[in-house]
Amino acid sequence: MEWLVLVILGLIAGTLGSLMGLGGGIIVVPALMVLSGYIGILAGITPQVAVGTSLLIMIFTGMSSTLAYIKQKKVDYVSGSIFLTGSIPGALFGVYLNKGIEVSSFLIYFGLFIVIVSFILMIRKYLKPIKVGKKGIKREYINDLGETIQYGFSPWLAIPIAFVVGMFSGLFGIGGGSLMVPAMILLFGFPPHMAVATSMFMIFFSAISSSISHIALGNVDWLYAIALIPGAWFGGKLGAAIGQRLKSDTLVMFLRIFLVIIGARLIWQGFMGG
Repeated sequence: MEWLVLVILGLIAGTLGSLMGLGGGIIVVPALMVLSGYIGILAGITPQVAVGTSLLIMIFTGMSSTLAYIKQKKVDYVSGSIFLTGSIPGALFGVYLNKGIEVSSFLIYFGLFIVIVSFILMIRKYLKPIKVGKKGIKREYINDLGETIQYGFSPWLAIPIAFVVGMFSGLFGIGGGSLMVPAMILLFGFPPHMAVATSMFMIFFSAISSSISHIALGNVDWLYAIALIPGAWFGGKLGAAIGQRLKSDTLVMFLRIFLVIIGARLIWQGFMGG
């Protein structure tokens, strides 16, 4: 029965992670930490193992949802590849920072990070995308209504932002989507569905690099991973299918509410002593 809970957790994480472009780690990591007090097989799990195992799972969530989004023609390969030049080194740096962090501090910092991201999404309509200079990269996207939407970014700004995103990915095991998706929408004017799909494309590759580092450090519990992977794979496809049917504003609203709930729960648990 306890292993079945992990299978269901993988499905939920994969579905919501793919739907919102988060990768599922923002669900898996806090869930493993919270459930450790109620499920015997998770007793004594450390932040390092939760993060390392989560990043391994995200390889499968990322691959599954990316394949689905490719069929929908919503992945921006050019932008995603440029962002990866910053996020992969950042992810490796985040793995290094994760090594000595304590449970209570980890939960509080993680929770605050999530709440801040939610607040940024709340005021997104009052923020204007950064103007792209002559040397910037300009892209176009034709939505389901046949409208052409223009967006773009300057690599000199996008790559450092992606590095910070990757750092949080390696540190917290979240895949970076919880920060990259808002950054793409707010700073660079990405259409929400395009931002989510491109984020999952990035998460697949960044999760590979950071999970290899965590495996080398012994931070992956393979039994947990085996239980979580099947649900994460099918959840990735399910989330992409659901996302295709949601309006952009609805997608952002769900993302914001979800982040506030998770963030508040983590902060409370951190102050209660982990």
